[in-house]
Amino acid sequence: MVKFMMRLQDLLANLHDFTEKGNANPYITSLEMDSREVGKGSLFFCVTGSTFDGHLFATEVEAKGAAAIIAEKDVKVSIPVIKVKDSRRAMAVMADAFYNHPTHQFQLIGVTGTNGKTSISHIIEEIFNEAGEKTGLIGTMYTKIGDQYIEMKNTTPESVMLQKYFQQMVSKNVTRVVMEVSSHALDIGRVHGCDFNIAVFSNLTQDHLDYHRTIEEYRRVKGLLFASLGNRYEKDNPKYAVLNNDDLASEQYARSTSATIATYGIQHPSDIMALNIRMTSSGTEFDLQTPFGSFEMRMNLIGLFSVYNVLAAITTCIVSRIPISTIIKAIEKVKGVPGRFEIVNQGQNFTVIVDYAHTPDSLENVLKTVKQLAKGKINVIIGCGGDRDRSKRPIMAKIATKFADVPIFTSDNPRSEDPIDILKEMEAGVVGDSYITIPDREKAIFYAISNAGENDIIIIAGKGHETYQIVGDKTHSFDDRLVAVRAIKELN
Repeated sequence: MVKFMMRLQDLLANLHDFTEKGNANPYITSLEMDSREVGKGSLFFCVTGSTFDGHLFATEVEAKGAAAIIAEKDVKVSIPVIKVKDSRRAMAVMADAFYNHPTHQFQLIGVTGTNGKTSISHIIEEIFNEAGEKTGLIGTMYTKIGDQYIEMKNTTPESVMLQKYFQQMVSKNVTRVVMEVSSHALDIGRVHGCDFNIAVFSNLTQDHLDYHRTIEEYRRVKGLLFASLGNRYEKDNPKYAVLNNDDLASEQYARSTSATIATYGIQHPSDIMALNIRMTSSGTEFDLQTPFGSFEMRMNLIGLFSVYNVLAAITTCIVSRIPISTIIKAIEKVKGVPGRFEIVNQGQNFTVIVDYAHTPDSLENVLKTVKQLAKGKINVIIGCGGDRDRSKRPIMAKIATKFADVPIFTSDNPRSEDPIDILKEMEAGVVGDSYITIPDREKAIFYAISNAGENDIIIIAGKGHETYQIVGDKTHSFDDRLVAVRAIKELN
């Protein structure tokens, strides 16, 4: 791995508004915002978050060998302190400079929206791989640099880590990078310094209102990605906004960007469209309409939401100048993304599907898809996360009772909230007793599987690929897929 080193004053030349205690010029060997990662020569950024204040660790990082500190407040240390108005903004600027502006050296694609970001990102990456490109991927499940996988804590990492990953991609000769971009990351500036070539929009439905407060603010923040494409037109570096023409928010995002707009859709006339959609229990077929002609498409993925995800990926790769024959070949090979409509098959005579659906829209989409395929009863196991948007809890419960024969309400990641209180808020959205409540998630899964009849379908929704459950301040190992496998084996 390439080691980076830069003089402090050379880094500060990228800032325009700061005060400096002293005029020292040490070598900076790393940029850190986590005090646990600080070593000799580190530049430490004192960032104030919702649960921590980096300024409280100033003396600790000095003892660990930090060369200097970036802060918004006065701190009592003997090493150089650079005082700025916004540590996060300074961190993004300096990280981009320290790692030699890595996003100028490959194509960067940002994918945003309420649902579908992970699936779209993975499908785009698979198409690029089919085209022989070396890829990078940053998202909810992991960061991938070539063949190397790195576990993630956030959908979009903080800027100092993000730019470090990008530079590692440059050193591995990555040519295309696909990144999920969360609304939270856009709002607090984690992607400042990222030179996006393409911004992709999936859809916008209710989510994260615990943070954004209103759907209008949530919509506005998502639009920052499209505004960040800039105003320049370059022949060798074109910028594109890929928009879902069937989602009303696309109208706002089209006005927010000066980039070339490419649309996809099913209901409204678009540049790239899926027509005559035919769905079976083993896959989906449709006619792909493009400016280059129409093509028959066959994919292993199921559901209208999967068609939208594939259309987003196809449109992105078309504007990236990937041949349509390569795109079609790649789509036919796609098997799906872990935890997204993932089937758990242990030879049982009923179907178990694990899906990440954790918003009203995504839950409704999954249940509508299942309803088209079901020959027996539909069971859904659903909960709502603690310390998150409370307003969607009764909505999720209402959707579950509307589309499922056996709705089972249970815990998701209750975090600091009492699971019973969360369940009561879900139950408030339902009239009568057309549901079952089992607070323990493992017991809920075992109950559904032990009571399943032939040809029934069980949807375990909300956690998808997650391998943990957060209860209080503790994180326990918990994987819906593994629990389902145990339950089926015990039943057999």
